[in-house]
Amino acid sequence: MAKRGYHHGNLKQTLIEATLELVEELGPQAFTLAEAAKRAQVSAAAPYRHFRSKNDLFVEIAQQGFETFADLMEYAYKSAQESPLSAFEATGRAYLAFARRYPGHYILMFESGVSLNATPGLAHAAQRAKGILHRAAEDLVVHIPKERRPPPSMVSDHVWALSHGVVELFARNPAGSRSPFSAEDLLESGLGVYLRGLGLLAPDKRK
Repeated sequence: MAKRGYHHGNLKQTLIEATLELVEELGPQAFTLAEAAKRAQVSAAAPYRHFRSKNDLFVEIAQQGFETFADLMEYAYKSAQESPLSAFEATGRAYLAFARRYPGHYILMFESGVSLNATPGLAHAAQRAKGILHRAAEDLVVHIPKERRPPPSMVSDHVWALSHGVVELFARNPAGSRSPFSAEDLLESGLGVYLRGLGLLAPDKRK
């Protein structure tokens, strides 16, 4: 098939889509702009009309990812306002849902080595996403007595770390390959243990 050259359609978005496919297949370390150009069926020089380097391309996609991620987190938070607890748990589930639906974006956001301060746009998008989880944590920890109340930022970071760990270890493999439990069950039970430790859930009743 003849190469389409830089005049075809929306080259920038075509390159982004090719990059997402390749990152999912090969990982960010093995990715090259030349391979993305080949996948997009354009010349090897064409990507440089939009991106100075592989890192610039990764930053662009990471920003797109964080903007979508923040939208998803915001929707989950606002849709689960029955209680602060339900809103908080919903943000954790949204993390897992995003990683499954947008794996290429997730990889470039968290596993490519891209600095979240690479551009003002990326920094703002990443902070917005984290800010939603922080807001949910703030709503929740006010129910803990002040003398033993952890900082909301600590609580949100703990849940971020727990969600990230579940994604990394269990959400990308065929069901049952590493655990007999689903990623959703692992996240829910992990959150339950954590929230009971904070006194926000009643202890399990023992028979």
